[in-house]
Amino acid sequence: MAEISDVTLTDSRVSNVEVRRASFWRVRMRGVWIGEVEIDGQIGDLRINGVDVGPLIEAELDRRHPDRAKMRPKDVAGFREALDVLDSLWAGTVERARALPPDVLHERVDDEWSFIQTLRHLLFATDIWVGRAILGDPRPWHPLSLPFDEMAPDPDVPWDLNARPDLDEVLALRADRMATVRRVVDGLTEDGLAASTEPVEGPGYPAAGSYPVVECLGTVLIEEWHHRMYAERDLDILRSRLRE
Repeated sequence: MAEISDVTLTDSRVSNVEVRRASFWRVRMRGVWIGEVEIDGQIGDLRINGVDVGPLIEAELDRRHPDRAKMRPKDVAGFREALDVLDSLWAGTVERARALPPDVLHERVDDEWSFIQTLRHLLFATDIWVGRAILGDPRPWHPLSLPFDEMAPDPDVPWDLNARPDLDEVLALRADRMATVRRVVDGLTEDGLAASTEPVEGPGYPAAGSYPVVECLGTVLIEEWHHRMYAERDLDILRSRLRE
């Protein structure tokens, strides 16, 4: 992983460059020409010609996907509704995946996670933010949980990138984890949602400490939303490959 900082590219020409899983922070461009550039990721405080385009992008994405705004709930009822929305959307995505040959669900598109790996990563998301942070289990992860690529390796955390469980096995684990999320949300009061967790202990991710409950659950919603969108995108590509 390269670390690039305090560099000037004045009078440089950059073309035919592909960047994946990278972070850009405090980057300033002046007098540049940019064409045929595609950016896909989490964007905050991006100013183009003096205009903060972040809110414009967010508004357009909400317009295209009306359910997206429901992934930012402010109360317990909103979290319950968001989980209902995700259940419905994921049911359609899984139905599309089942229409493909099982081996195809292990194929990666443009070096992104396969469909099965995406589901395994969402196991990890619920394990860490609900199992560990909210419920206080210091080692909640299942052997098939898949951490995010940028996480520092931890010998206590499973990280079997090459495992090939079948779809039904992973879906059963997903159902169990999401049932836990649902139980947590259904048992919350508004005060509980606004509170912070008991301090989590021991090594692992997230680091030992206390976390706002609303942020823990909100992170699960955002992970579920974005990774389903990625999965839908890649399923389109996999389907097109089969027709070729």
